[in-house]
Amino acid sequence: MASTVWKGYITFGLITIPVRLYAAARTERVSFNQIHQPCGSRIKQQTVCPQCDRVVERSELVKGYEVEKDRYVIVNDEEVKSVAPASSDNMEIFEFVKAETIDPIYFDASYFMVPEEAGKKAYHLLLQTMQKSGYSAIAKVAMHQREYTVVVRPHADGLLLHTMFYPEEVREVPEFRRDENVSVKPQEVALAEKLVEGLATDFEPSKYHDEYQGRLMQMIEAKREGQAVPSEAPKKRAPVIDLMQALQKSLGELPARKPAAKAAPAQEPAEAAPAAKKSPRRKTATG
Repeated sequence: MASTVWKGYITFGLITIPVRLYAAARTERVSFNQIHQPCGSRIKQQTVCPQCDRVVERSELVKGYEVEKDRYVIVNDEEVKSVAPASSDNMEIFEFVKAETIDPIYFDASYFMVPEEAGKKAYHLLLQTMQKSGYSAIAKVAMHQREYTVVVRPHADGLLLHTMFYPEEVREVPEFRRDENVSVKPQEVALAEKLVEGLATDFEPSKYHDEYQGRLMQMIEAKREGQAVPSEAPKKRAPVIDLMQALQKSLGELPARKPAAKAAPAQEPAEAAPAAKKSPRRKTATG
């Protein structure tokens, strides 16, 4: 059973829907420990103070923020807690925006939003309305002593929630810019479009696998059994040739593919029933 990450209420207008959040994805990686080769033991990392030249106990550690080179402002846990947002059980939608206007660069972690039994009808009302309108919801929620701006968007099976990076967290890289001095010929664009069309297909996540992680596990199993370690032959780079020639050659090497299927028209949502009345203590919607 997946564990609940957050439990509370999502609200818009006077409608309140009890929901739970579950982590939608997690990174899977082969991890290694650091081993002392002469004896085969796993090493332990220690915290050392270079000024005192000794190992420091955890009880001696405090938090510090560097304000100048080698100069820190010391803060304690109580001071941090005093300014942290209190964990909230309410997630308020404050606006709706068209899904295509949200740059995916702002997306951070993804969660499944699942309704409680009492909120199923209002949940599906919100889901179907967002599916039909093409809008996503922007909301705020506090959890784990942090305030998040989140986007809630419709999915075929329900509502998805993504925590978002704030603008100041998205890096600015001067080199990442459009070079107006570079020109591309119309003939090159036309051939490139044909190449894209030749490689176009429907998105099927099940087709994609982390082959490197698989080869790592094969190598580990081979070493465990005392067998020869399989190796991957390096790929040869294609020689640098004229762009038009490269495009034409790429088109000639395209495999036979089925054309991508056209998107099915959106289904009309079921007729929505009026929301339930508010209870004296908390606004809830019942289905």
